[in-house]
Amino acid sequence: MNHAVQQHIPEGYMKNSAGHLVPVETISDIDMVRHELVHEITRKALELQQAMRDFKMNTLGDVEAFIDLSAEKYGVQIGGKKGNVTLVSFDGRYKLQRAIQESISFDERLQAAKALIDQCIHRWAKGSAAEIRALVEHAFQVDKEGNISTGRVLGLRRLSIDDEQWNQAMTAIADSIQITGSQTYIRLYERVGQSDQWRAIPLDLAKL
Repeated sequence: MNHAVQQHIPEGYMKNSAGHLVPVETISDIDMVRHELVHEITRKALELQQAMRDFKMNTLGDVEAFIDLSAEKYGVQIGGKKGNVTLVSFDGRYKLQRAIQESISFDERLQAAKALIDQCIHRWAKGSAAEIRALVEHAFQVDKEGNISTGRVLGLRRLSIDDEQWNQAMTAIADSIQITGSQTYIRLYERVGQSDQWRAIPLDLAKL
C-alpha cells in the first residue's frame, strides 16, 4: 500500500509552494496575512461543502421516507424509488423536486441503425430525402471528444415516418441505448408572489 510521506516542518519554518522550508521571520507580513486568509476561508468552505453534502443525503432520506409513508397510507407509489418526485408545501409557497438524471450512451447497434437509415434515404431518393439526410447527418455528428449527442439521435425517433426499414432503424437505436449511470438532484423553489411562477432557491455560490 502506498502511503504519502508528510514532510516534517520544524518550528519557526513554513513550506512554500515549491516545497522549500522558509524561516517565518523572512516571510513578509502581507504574505502571512494572505496565507492565513486563504486557509481560513478554505476551511470554512470545506465545512460548508460537508454540510451541503449532509443536507443532500438527509433530504434524500427524508423524501424516500415520505414516499414510503404515503405509499403505506394511501396504497400508492409517488414516482417510485427511482422516479422523479415533486412535493409542494400545504401553503403552496415552496416546492421540492427530486430528479433522477440518467446518463446514456449507445453501443455498436447504433451503427446498424445508421446503415438502415442511409438505405432508407437512398431508396427514397427524392421528395423530402434531402431534408431528412441533413437532419440525420446532424444527429450523428460527433463533438470534439468524439461523442454523439444522445438528444439529437433520440430525436430521430420522434419523426413520424411510415416505413418498415426506418422503423427497424428506430428499433436498433432503442436497443443500442445503454444506461451508464445516474445522478440524483434536489431542487428547491419558492413561489413568486401569488403567481404560478416558481423561483429556484440557489445553493450554488456563483448564483447567490
